[in-house]
Amino acid sequence: MRVFATAVLMALVFPVSAQQGTETVEALTVTVGANHAPPYRIIEGGEPTGLYVDIFQEIADRLGWKVHYREAPFRRVLRMVQQGEVDVMLGPLETAERTELMEFVAPAFPPERRLFFYLNAENRIERYADLYGRAIGILEGASYFSRFDTDDKLLKEPAPRYENLMLMMQKGRVDVVIAPELVGLYAVEKLGLDVKVSPFFVPGERSYIAVAKNSPVLKYADDIRAALKLIELEGIHEDLVLKYMDRFAE
Repeated sequence: MRVFATAVLMALVFPVSAQQGTETVEALTVTVGANHAPPYRIIEGGEPTGLYVDIFQEIADRLGWKVHYREAPFRRVLRMVQQGEVDVMLGPLETAERTELMEFVAPAFPPERRLFFYLNAENRIERYADLYGRAIGILEGASYFSRFDTDDKLLKEPAPRYENLMLMMQKGRVDVVIAPELVGLYAVEKLGLDVKVSPFFVPGERSYIAVAKNSPVLKYADDIRAALKLIELEGIHEDLVLKYMDRFAE
């Protein structure tokens, strides 16, 4: 059934004249702007990998694309999108401000809880109101959830990486760090810190493959969606998600 569904999808979406293997469009070199944020985007120390990178590479392979990565802090990547220096971002949440810069082409990545990490018991977060009066470490340029992002009464201290935020907490410069679940757990494990997770959390939203509106890649948005559908039908998408969830959520 899976093979049949894949064949039908390819016949409907991919013109016969364009099919050479699974390639569907002209060969492109796509520049992806990405901040180093394991286990989603592991950009340093060798060949880029991570959950988001591996999923996008599967899509690119089916389209016959070459992928080039440019590593930069998250806020800088957003500027690179605006300036036409990169074509794609992997994993941003959709916001009104970002939709002016990017087309959110496909919700390719699973939702993930936003957790509040702490060291000292007095900084344990039981409810949203407990955040007031505490210094909260956030990633520069990141979006977490609407109420939090727009709450000017909260004291937010930015840094370019989650490892930096955890070290700031260790040094007493922030009381709490908010982070997506796997990224936060990875940073804590890497640093070897005795960090705890508050019982209060916020459910996550699916994050996207986003293409810059000033990029020529945008005209292939339908091809990206079709290739994503293929790897979902083939079970590859689920296998990659489970691989990283099993590894980092123990």
